[in-house]
Amino acid sequence: MTMTPQQLRDQEPTLELINTELASRMARQSESGAKVDTKTVFLVGFAATATQFLASRSFEPFTGTAAFAAYAVAIGYGIAIFNLAEYEDIKPREVLDTHGRSTKGAALVALAATRVGMFEKNAHLHARKTRRWTVSLTMLVIGVCLSTASILLHTDVHGRHAEPGEPSPSPSTSSASTQSYGYLRRSDPRWHGEEG
Repeated sequence: MTMTPQQLRDQEPTLELINTELASRMARQSESGAKVDTKTVFLVGFAATATQFLASRSFEPFTGTAAFAAYAVAIGYGIAIFNLAEYEDIKPREVLDTHGRSTKGAALVALAATRVGMFEKNAHLHARKTRRWTVSLTMLVIGVCLSTASILLHTDVHGRHAEPGEPSPSPSTSSASTQSYGYLRRSDPRWHGEEG
């Protein structure tokens, strides 16, 4: 699409409008990418903290290991977001060297074409960042759920009291726990005031 010099002059107001809109759209795109980066910092920090919390607790091995794996994936995908290239922007020196002697209309057309190309590359990059952030967030949620289940399952197994009908602990265990800790278990007949 080549234009004559007269057509370029006639199109200058339209080209200025297009360039202004493209510049504005690229700024919004860059701001959106910065927001994803900020959210990622918090997400990776939360996943690292949750990992440390789980590691400092007693947990059920299977669900605990699955939670650690989910946290590792969340942190890995979060860090991968920062390894993506930076958003492209117009390079001032290059624009001046290339279009400094062009007419206003020709420079506006070239700038618009450059911005469209950069916007498309940035849109692809932004989509990749968003996908990685979504995977990272999903794995963090799964990790928190698995951590909670792991801690609860471990507590449930070790916090049980003998119910009626279940075998009571051996007398040596009862007396040892009474002597070492000075308390009785509910399953111990002495708990209910009976001698045994």
